[in-house]
Amino acid sequence: MQFMGYRREDGRVGVRNYVLILPGCACASETCRLVASEVRGTKNVIMNVGCSDVQANTDMNLRVLTGFALNPNVFGVIVIGLGCETVGHRELAAKIRAETSKPVVSFGIQEIGGTVATTAAAVKAAREMVAQASEQQREPCDASDLFVAIECGGSDATSGIASNPAVGNMSDRIVDLGGTTMMSETIEFVGAEHILAKRGATPEIHDQIIRICEDYEKHLAGVGQDCRTGQPTTGNKAGGLSTIEEKSLGCIHKGGTRPVVEVLQEAARPTKKGALIMDTPGYDISSVTSMVAGGATVVVFTTGRGTPTGHALAPVIKVTGNRETAKRMADNMDIDVSGILEGDLTIADAGKGILDEVIRVASGKVTKAEAFGFSDIAVDHICRFI
Repeated sequence: MQFMGYRREDGRVGVRNYVLILPGCACASETCRLVASEVRGTKNVIMNVGCSDVQANTDMNLRVLTGFALNPNVFGVIVIGLGCETVGHRELAAKIRAETSKPVVSFGIQEIGGTVATTAAAVKAAREMVAQASEQQREPCDASDLFVAIECGGSDATSGIASNPAVGNMSDRIVDLGGTTMMSETIEFVGAEHILAKRGATPEIHDQIIRICEDYEKHLAGVGQDCRTGQPTTGNKAGGLSTIEEKSLGCIHKGGTRPVVEVLQEAARPTKKGALIMDTPGYDISSVTSMVAGGATVVVFTTGRGTPTGHALAPVIKVTGNRETAKRMADNMDIDVSGILEGDLTIADAGKGILDEVIRVASGKVTKAEAFGFSDIAVDHICRFI
């Protein structure tokens, strides 16, 4: 099985070919937006961090920013900083260059003299870089080059019965083809972590899965909080989920059944291929942010109640097992697997259908979220999201 992708110099394969306009801090985000609005073929992200922070948060922010730049969907990077942020634009650009051969240039708003002058300089550089990017063409790539992030959000009772098992079947198929899938949302393993841990390829990975759940609960307990206060969410309950254990059982279905070969910290890049877990919050946008920073090039996102969320750098494919949601939010949903509940579709056939759509999207098909131009970014902090 093949798709048409962009093979980078490091051997990794992208499914998009963007020039990234990357802010080094929140104060540069709007200038980046202006630059991206002027140059076709560019993408910007909006950051809400980057200054006046503790070291752990600065480290997390740098992992995310660098990870976005290194994502195979990115051809080259224009870094824009303000000038007084924690990590300056030159330092961030140097960090990216140290890890890639991609073209990288940077600008400082205070140095150049304001938004108008910075935008003009960055637009000129971006146009030249997009021209370079246009010379790289799609080529046949093996399914083993796929790196798919798996997410769920706005879950209801249909998620754990239909869409999540179907995506789990897709995950197994990709792993069997030599590709990589990544599941996250640690807080949504709680109550079912002992079941998920049995998939650990080694005793050490088994223990890591248990430990990240324990550490998350201890982190919250340290400030007098319990994850069960917000889990399941109000929407989850309205959709038929009654307990955190019930939600977690549904959540882990989307990761499939193959052995977990690596457990990663947030926004870290994998060292192995296969079924992976990243230690992230249950907050969808933060989880997707971290997995794309970790190198995922496609996101498959299950939702029972429906969500419009997307990401600037990776296409997000929405899968629902709720027939009403598929109809009511048709402009947001990409795949309807409610036939599983109605007896018209098997989980295996649904999994194959989702994989076929992943191949089409990886080859250039635009998802619903991409058509809207949606991009949601949230960087986790030491005081973690739930």
